[in-house]
Amino acid sequence: MASAKSSAKHQRGKKSIRKMIAHDGLHIRKPHAGTELVIITGMSGSGKASVLKVFEDLGYYCVDNMPVDLIPAFAELVSQSPETHRAALVVDVREGAGLDKLPAVLKAVKKVIPAKVVYLEANDEVLMRRYSETRRPHPLGSHAPVRASLKAERKRLAPISAIADELIDTSKFNVHELRSYITDRFRQESNKNNILISVVSFGFREGVPEDADLVFDVRFLPNPHFIPEFRPLTGRHPKVAKYIRSFPQTQESLDRISDLLTFLLPHYVKEGKSYLTIGVGCTGGQHRSVMITEELAKRLRKAGYAAKTVHRDSPK
Repeated sequence: MASAKSSAKHQRGKKSIRKMIAHDGLHIRKPHAGTELVIITGMSGSGKASVLKVFEDLGYYCVDNMPVDLIPAFAELVSQSPETHRAALVVDVREGAGLDKLPAVLKAVKKVIPAKVVYLEANDEVLMRRYSETRRPHPLGSHAPVRASLKAERKRLAPISAIADELIDTSKFNVHELRSYITDRFRQESNKNNILISVVSFGFREGVPEDADLVFDVRFLPNPHFIPEFRPLTGRHPKVAKYIRSFPQTQESLDRISDLLTFLLPHYVKEGKSYLTIGVGCTGGQHRSVMITEELAKRLRKAGYAAKTVHRDSPK
């Protein structure tokens, strides 16, 4: 739901746009320094409202559900106004038939003002769960199942996703992680390490995490399970961690994995990857994988990356 502040800005913006449209002979002038227009679009339920709120908090002039036909006039208004020279707006399937004009409109707008299209995506299972939790109908109507509506919406948005400057898959983000990611990516002080990393410990006998992008097997390390005093503990316990760390292969493997990750991560960022899941597995997921996961996350954070730990199978 838009805030009162956002609604007031929206109304003032529409009045200004109507005033501009009422006059002929508008001329394109050089935009103010730092002018930027961000157009947020994508799948319903992917987090567009949350992202727009982040932009508002970053000082952008924000408008939700702007008609496509008004975007060129709005872009010119933004380019000439020192008060609203950084703006963000949401355009999505709620626009109806007018959405088909968006690719052509965006091409024209980019000749007037620096503009970026941010397309938010999520997989169908996540979107259906979000709709189930909020109990809100899909914008295409409640007459069809949500899955069918999502399929139709994805087809409708395909030409727009194809021209997006940035695609963000929000499937693995919670609302706080999404906020942090957008803040880091779009605040004026740029952050080159804008990728969220999840380091997951697991036990191979329970299966490899389905969403893991990279998997490291640490079953070659000595197993604390066979030491009676360590068996009921986990790899987060200082005594267990010290035991695992006491072997030279532990330190060497940590150094080699860390070097590999710090080499790979900038390339993932360059390719636009927003979220990376690293799996670290041992036999039961209680000791070795837990200790290595904690240490890898610590090293990644020290290198400037946002890294969190998840212990899927620990403790039992």
